[in-house]
Amino acid sequence: MVKVANINPPKIISTSLNTTSKCNKNNTRIKIEKLNVSFSKNHVLKNVTFNIKCNSITAIIGPSGCGKSTFIRCLNRMNDIIPSAQITGKIILDDIDIYDPNYEPYELRKKVGMVFQKPNPFPKSIIENLAFGLRIHGIKDKREIEKRVVSAIKSAALWDEVKDRLHDSAFSLSGGQQQRLCIARALAIEPEVILFDEPCSALDPISTAKIEDLMINLKQKYTIIIVTHNLQQAARISDYTGFLYLGKLIEFGETTKLFTAPKEKLTENYITGRFG
Repeated sequence: MVKVANINPPKIISTSLNTTSKCNKNNTRIKIEKLNVSFSKNHVLKNVTFNIKCNSITAIIGPSGCGKSTFIRCLNRMNDIIPSAQITGKIILDDIDIYDPNYEPYELRKKVGMVFQKPNPFPKSIIENLAFGLRIHGIKDKREIEKRVVSAIKSAALWDEVKDRLHDSAFSLSGGQQQRLCIARALAIEPEVILFDEPCSALDPISTAKIEDLMINLKQKYTIIIVTHNLQQAARISDYTGFLYLGKLIEFGETTKLFTAPKEKLTENYITGRFG
């Protein structure tokens, strides 16, 4: 039996989120089938296959260089911008393979938002960080923009901290607040899936706890995938966990089972700290 400390999830924050979501009869949101990714001669992901459930948090863990970030960037086709990238296999969203040649990446990225490792606010005011992105996506109506901005900031659990200084620079916020602003910016576009690539690695424990609380609450409406090197974080917040090692998916399953009774010896060795 393998034990990881603090596996209980944090307290959920209450917000007024709509809980509707597009799911098939098996509660599957995304299907990954035999996904292979190479950069030149470097074969980074090897026949990765598993399903991501609706309204859940799926954590991807593994040592540095195992392909975690490459994997999550496949889900919104960010690897497409790398000239040497070669991608085969299928990623099915809304019954469509997102790598179909006729599938427009711009439309995909409106459905699949992303939050990066370090906060990256625009050099604009707090409110303009959200409004600017909405305008880029073709939304011109001022009332609609204002409605989405306020809703997104509230959903990101940031409203009470910034409501009286929306026109201040985003750089006046703390690191944790900036990361929640970036989450609000992703929410304003009204995606269906949110990707988090090591979102707390640059944050202090208090800010990390707020982001974790927020992610747990957001899964009421969104499907969330998070890459994390923090095993305690994966154990605390995720419903499902996949363990990647040398580009292969070694094990995938319910987080509690994977952390307490892993099926694979390699998984047990990793989560108990014998390597990594």
